Amino acid sequence: MADAEIIRLDARPIGSARRRPRCRATTSTGRPCRNSALPGSEYCRVHDSQTAKLRHPAHDADRSVQTSASADAPEGLETFVRRRLRGDYEVDDFGYDPHLARQVLLPLARPLYENYFRVKTLGIDRVPSVGPALLVGNHSGSIAIDAVMVSYAVATEHPQQRAVRNVAADLVFTLPFVGALARKMGTAVAAEEDADELLKRGELVGVYPEGYKGVGKGWRERYKLQRFGRGGFIETALRSRVPIIPVAIVGAEEAYPMIADAKFLARAIGAPYFPITPTFPLLGPLGLIPFPSKWIIEFGEPVPMDDYPEDAADDAMLVFDLADRIRDTIQQMLYRNLARRRGVFF
Repeated sequence: MADAEIIRLDARPIGSARRRPRCRATTSTGRPCRNSALPGSEYCRVHDSQTAKLRHPAHDADRSVQTSASADAPEGLETFVRRRLRGDYEVDDFGYDPHLARQVLLPLARPLYENYFRVKTLGIDRVPSVGPALLVGNHSGSIAIDAVMVSYAVATEHPQQRAVRNVAADLVFTLPFVGALARKMGTAVAAEEDADELLKRGELVGVYPEGYKGVGKGWRERYKLQRFGRGGFIETALRSRVPIIPVAIVGAEEAYPMIADAKFLARAIGAPYFPITPTFPLLGPLGLIPFPSKWIIEFGEPVPMDDYPEDAADDAMLVFDLADRIRDTIQQMLYRNLARRRGVFF
């Protein structure tokens, strides 16, 4: 008699579709994750990396401490110059030079931050200590120094002193001197590919969806958020499954109050706007000195994006709704901090 054929109980008919199991993790809101698990793992791409960090906390902590110590420790001028001459520093493929940024460029912002604007931060601990996140803030003040102040706040007051990789429009990188400094500080082009890559590397990415409409709005529109574009930052957060941290900045509007926009001059030089302030261009270069307004920067509660379906970024209505919700959250934070501030300059 022929040998009996053993048929496995879990055998499937040839050609039948094998559905990948769901991720076993739960999201930050307590719901089961809807993503498919990776081959050979019980978790999806997002939660698999998180569980790996939990399995090797000591290794991650040591690496974080070593990186922080090498980049953040203050150096004397001789040591700094010697390291630069030896080439003992790293520059990533975006042009970010953490050694130069931490030792030279960020300290230049310290007098503005601590003594001139006297910035007060709220909720800085809501920024994640590890892993990627999207910091979404309001934009204002004719000259966009608000992004610099937010970066300084996170780099100095956050427990982990993390770097914020801001994204900016192409125009910034065409400006002489400014464009090169922006690259050295870690700023990237405001393109989906660049933002996705930075988040994939676990970075904090700073986004200001109002763009030129925010920094170029008039005095009458101060602290009234402009339209948040088409919601590209929401699509980025949904694709990368990273939380959004709303950021409200009070004080930048009074630092450079824009009372008019010389549109004919803007068109002549190819700029989106040409600000007329009480001191510029009347006082020439001196008019670029900001007013010493009192600043408040608040970091709001993280808004999780990992409990939506994998294809949520393709849902235009969902993207629009989430963008509107983030915009309303920041607007309410602005109103609350304007009421909290005792005076514009004191």
